[in-house]
Amino acid sequence: MRGGPAPRAAASSVADVHCAPPSGRSELFLPGTAGDFSLSASLSACTLLYEGAVEPMQIDVDPQEDPQNAPDVNYVVENPTLDLEQYAASYSGLMRIERLQFIADHCPPLRAEALKMALSFVQRTFNVDMYEEIHRKLSEATRELQNTPDAIPESGVEPPPLDTAWVEATRKKALLKLEKLDTDLKNYKGNSIKESIRRGHDDLGDHYLDCGDLSNALKCYSRARDYCTSAKHVINMCLNVIKVSVYLQNWSHVLSYVSKAESTPEIAEQRGERDTQTQAILTKLKCAAGLAELAARKYKQAAKCFLLAAFDHCDFPELLSPSNVAVYGGLCALATFDRQELQRNVISSSSFKLFLELEPQVRDIIFKFYESKYASCLKMLDEMKDNLLLDMYLAPHAREPGRRRAAGRRGCRGGGICASKRARRAKFG
Repeated sequence: MRGGPAPRAAASSVADVHCAPPSGRSELFLPGTAGDFSLSASLSACTLLYEGAVEPMQIDVDPQEDPQNAPDVNYVVENPTLDLEQYAASYSGLMRIERLQFIADHCPPLRAEALKMALSFVQRTFNVDMYEEIHRKLSEATRELQNTPDAIPESGVEPPPLDTAWVEATRKKALLKLEKLDTDLKNYKGNSIKESIRRGHDDLGDHYLDCGDLSNALKCYSRARDYCTSAKHVINMCLNVIKVSVYLQNWSHVLSYVSKAESTPEIAEQRGERDTQTQAILTKLKCAAGLAELAARKYKQAAKCFLLAAFDHCDFPELLSPSNVAVYGGLCALATFDRQELQRNVISSSSFKLFLELEPQVRDIIFKFYESKYASCLKMLDEMKDNLLLDMYLAPHAREPGRRRAAGRRGCRGGGICASKRARRAKFG
């Protein structure tokens, strides 16, 4: 069974154009001057605005309509500083495997290690197709290493042989479990017990997800909706659908079910202090919505979502880690908030400060930008670049295929600030 989980292949393509300093150091942001101009930048474009004159422009170019701006999906990262084992431990399930595969696809120095880890993790599931795919990639990566002229013979370079016994046994187990779950569900329907039917659909969805069949997993989780008898059941159904929709990169579906969950009485009618369970649910919903807004290049909206996450209740390893919240929220806020918003919602936020402690580089970048220390800000951004390009959700926004074209066409110069009056409201793309 194969549901086609392909967050890497389906990652958002974004036209990333930048107003670049002469050194070409910044790929993500351009600082504005502290005087006559303020900057409203997105991760994919620079917009210089005369102070207080107009609102920031939302970049809404469809990369498919402008192929020259389509990001290079075959880029290579040579100098990452990731601790791969620690990184992988931050995620669970399919997300862990997909993130490791994304790193393997783009980072030759980490390719073999990432694939070995992914191969080990996938054998804890019923996803036989993915196991065979990862093993094939690992074999190819090993051959490439061995054919490198300066390759040094090492013990353990050879990939483990394809475990055909595991493949056959797992296929049989998956089929037997599917038949049992399907029979159980038919019995529940015969007895007309709503709660049992709901759990039966959830169990089937869990099994399909474990097999990598995302389409059928989504169908089963969605069918549970008709048998929900409480707000708690509705929220659980929404979270299941949201999770699979993120894997499928169906972002409109994600936002739709976030809205459904937020409109349930347990969430919508609570005021003031929320209990621990509600805080945990809200944090999951805001994180999922943040990913969807980020994919849609609505960076300010994404920042607002991530900033609403509660640090003490951020436990969603099936999708993202607390460190991701810090990086995604911090960079999106830096790109789109004005100074007052940055001070009020990020720098002075007692809640988001806890996230930023996990990513001191992002914290320092925000502070340097706020203090108008742009050279330091750009230098630190450049130091983060390789790691950002290995994040499957940030990478499409960190590439810059149109930068040279835009800079040449519009005449961007002067330390990254376009000096002409036309640039006071210049949208590069």
